[in-house]
Amino acid sequence: MDNTRVTRRGRRTALAVAAGTVLVAVAAQVPATATATPAAGPAARHSISAAPAISAGAYDDTYYKDAIGKTGQELKDSLHRIISSTQTGKLSYDQVWDALKDTDEDPANSANVILLYSGRSQSKDAHGGNPDDWNREHVWAKSHGDFGTATGPGTDIHHLRPADVSVNSIRGNKDFDKGGSEVEEAPGNRTDDDSFEPRDAVKGDVARMILYMAVRYDGEDGFPDLEPNDKVDNGSQPNIGRLSVLQQWNQADPPDTFEQHRNQVIFDKYQHNRNPFIDHPEWVNEIW
Repeated sequence: MDNTRVTRRGRRTALAVAAGTVLVAVAAQVPATATATPAAGPAARHSISAAPAISAGAYDDTYYKDAIGKTGQELKDSLHRIISSTQTGKLSYDQVWDALKDTDEDPANSANVILLYSGRSQSKDAHGGNPDDWNREHVWAKSHGDFGTATGPGTDIHHLRPADVSVNSIRGNKDFDKGGSEVEEAPGNRTDDDSFEPRDAVKGDVARMILYMAVRYDGEDGFPDLEPNDKVDNGSQPNIGRLSVLQQWNQADPPDTFEQHRNQVIFDKYQHNRNPFIDHPEWVNEIW
């Protein structure tokens, strides 16, 4: 809440392989700044045949030029300067509603959005406070640092996602970790008293959103210095864990078409900055 993807047998296999080869060849010709057609529906998000939204390294000679070749704190500092100085579009909390209808649009149904934890495709208009509505989930829970919903981290759509109201309430402001009981309304998600484990298809998404926030907000502009740590039950401290688990999720669930497309929409139309860990997931282990 606010607090808060058929293998066929015989000769068809050869055809599939050939088709895949053609797909790769075509994808290689997509201009670096083009956005590929998203996979059809949430179940296809991790299809290995899905072309990436942008080619790897498309922005290295321009957007990331001051970060290339750096590691550790030097890389983190450079990325902070880049994503802070280019965030020329900043939203109000009310504007977030319409932005999420665009950034999280279901590629198979333009009238719907995909809900983060449940994966359900739901009408863009079915948002609000009722149990089956969707609302604006702060993936970095806003109580972790108490930054509220004023323009800033509380309205940064790189970590704000549509989520089912009741599932969002179950997540609450818990840290991220493995284990717990399965969430009945959102199978694949698990929770216990002090942590929440998202479904496999978005584990990496969650990790990269959290780590974006840690780079973007470092104590400047009157906002808290957000940092991940390797614990749970962080309360109101400006920390979220568990870092070692987030690192595992980043590797196990690499960026897919939906996530890359989302990053591009935010860059092109809204904030004009990027989540560097979607473009370069390897940078997670270069910094932490």
